[in-house]
Formats: sequence, C-alpha cells, structure tokens
Amino acid sequence: MIDYGNFKKALKHLELQFQNYQNPDNMSLPVITQEAVKESVIQRFETCCDCMWKVLKRYLKEDLGIPDVPESPKPVFRLAFVNNLLSSDMDFWLQYIDVRNGTAHDYSGEKAETALSLMSNFISDARRLYETMSGDKLDA
Repeated sequence: MIDYGNFKKALKHLELQFQNYQNPDNMSLPVITQEAVKESVIQRFETCCDCMWKVLKRYLKEDLGIPDVPESPKPVFRLAFVNNLLSSDMDFWLQYIDVRNGTAHDYSGEKAETALSLMSNFISDARRLYETMSGDKLDA
C-alpha cells in the first residue's frame, strides 16, 4: 500500500505558505522577512515536487502494474500522462520539473519569479493528482 502522507503534508505546507506569501499584509513586513517567505514557498514547492514524483512512480508500479517505471521525474510524468493521470497538458508538468530544477540553488531573480508565477496552477494540478492517486478528497 502506498503512503501518501508525505506528499499530502508537503502539498498542504506549500498551500499554507503560498497563502501567506499572497497575503496583502506581507507587504508591510520588513524586506528580509518578505524574502524569507518567498524562499520558503520555493523550498516547499521543491519538496512537494520531489514527494509527488516519487509517489507517482510508486503508483505507476504498484497500482497500475507498470513493470519498468523510469527513475527520473520527466519520464515518470510522461508515463503518467500516457496513462491519463494528469489533468493538465504535459507541457505544464515538464515546466514544473524544469522550474523545480532551476530553483534548486537559486531563489532570487527570474527563476524565483517564474516559480511563483506558476504556483497557483501547480498547486491545483498537484491537488488533482493527489486526489486521483489516493482517492482522498483534500479540503479546500
């Protein structure tokens, strides 16, 4: 049986911190605190991406019975797309992985802004994937 707990926790933490980031009161915080919130969103995005693709890999093997599941994120998402597990276009998922890889060591500038601009869509897509795999409906 697949444990979805880490994926669920990572997704919930990302959602909460992204809400914190979007809070208009955030603008009244010191700049260093605003930067910390932004960096935290990106770190939680990275964690969520990592948990998500690893759980997806197990789901493809254990629940769908696919014997030769790749060992890296992009091929895993391509396989998930072929098996109708993803609710949005494959290009979005590949972009999420590229952005995750791009922010791994750089939370400033253009890479951070790109990640933050995708966050609402990523969260929605990740929620749907979680619900598809686990059968568990997440609270809004």
